[in-house]
Amino acid sequence: MKNLTIRQFRYFEAVAAQRHFGRAAQVCAISQPALSAQIKEMETALGKPLFERGPRHVRLTAFGSEFASHVRAVLERVEALEHFAREAQGDLTGEFRLGVIPTIAPYLLPRLIGPLTATYPGLDLQVRETLTQRLVRELQEGRLDAAIVALPVSEPSLTEIPVFTETFVFVRPRDAAGQPVPSGRELADKRVLLLEEGHCFRDQALAFCNRPASVPRTGLDGSSLATLVQMVGAGIGVTVIPRMAVGVETRSAAVDWAPFAGPQPKRTVGMIWRKSSPLTRHRTVIADLVRTAGEEAIAAGPAA
Repeated sequence: MKNLTIRQFRYFEAVAAQRHFGRAAQVCAISQPALSAQIKEMETALGKPLFERGPRHVRLTAFGSEFASHVRAVLERVEALEHFAREAQGDLTGEFRLGVIPTIAPYLLPRLIGPLTATYPGLDLQVRETLTQRLVRELQEGRLDAAIVALPVSEPSLTEIPVFTETFVFVRPRDAAGQPVPSGRELADKRVLLLEEGHCFRDQALAFCNRPASVPRTGLDGSSLATLVQMVGAGIGVTVIPRMAVGVETRSAAVDWAPFAGPQPKRTVGMIWRKSSPLTRHRTVIADLVRTAGEEAIAAGPAA
C-alpha cells in the first residue's frame, strides 16, 4: 500500500460526513474533481472501494465504515499534536472552530468576535451555527474545538462550563400591551408559536408551558426567533423568546414584550469541549469573554 496522507484522510472524512462529493469539496475548499481524484487514489492504494456512489447519494462501504474509525483515531492524534504545539507557544493561534446554537449566535457573536480576536490576534476563528445535537456530534468527531449551547448536555466525553443565565420573556401583539402576563400553565391554553423540532429552546418553552412535546398542536413552527416574532406581530399568536433576543427581534415588529411574573423561565448558557482537549486553559479565558458578551447582550435590550 502506498503512503496515504493526512490531507487525504481529511478529504475522506469530509465525504463520509457530507455524503456528497460537492459539499465535501466546499468544506475542504478544493474543487470537486480534485477531491474525487484524491479519494480514488486512496481506494487504489487500499485496493478496495471506500464509497458506494449513487446518482444522488454517497454511502460508505462496509470496508469504508471500518476504515473511517481508524482515520478518526489518526486525525484525533494529529489534532492533539497540533494543539500541543499551540499550547507550547503560550498563546492560542491558528484555527479555532467554534459552534453556536441559532438562538444564541445572532445576539452573542457580534459582541464576542471583536474581544476574542483582540485577545488572541493570531486566532483564525471559524464559526459554525447549527442545532445542539449536531454540535455535540461534531465536537466528538473532532470537527469543532468548542461550542456555546444551552446546558446541560450531559455527554460523558465532554466538559461543560456554565457561563451565564438568562430569562425568557413573553411576546404578544402590540394591541395586547398592558394585559396581564399569563403564567406558564395559562400559556398552555394559548396559541404559542414555537421553533421547529430539534431546537432545544423549543423543548424549554414547552416545559414552561407544561405541554408535552408529543402532544399535537396547531400554529406555526418557525426556523428562527425572527420568524416567530414577526408572526406574533401579524396577530397569529404569542411566543416566548430569550431575553438577549429582545433588542434585535422586537425593534421591527408590531409586538409588545414583558417578563413573566413569579418564577421566571430561564436557561443556562455555557461552553462545551472534549475532555481530551489540551486547550482547557484557553477555553476558560474564552468562557470569560463569552460571559461578558452575554451579559452585554442581555443588558442591551430595551427595558420592560
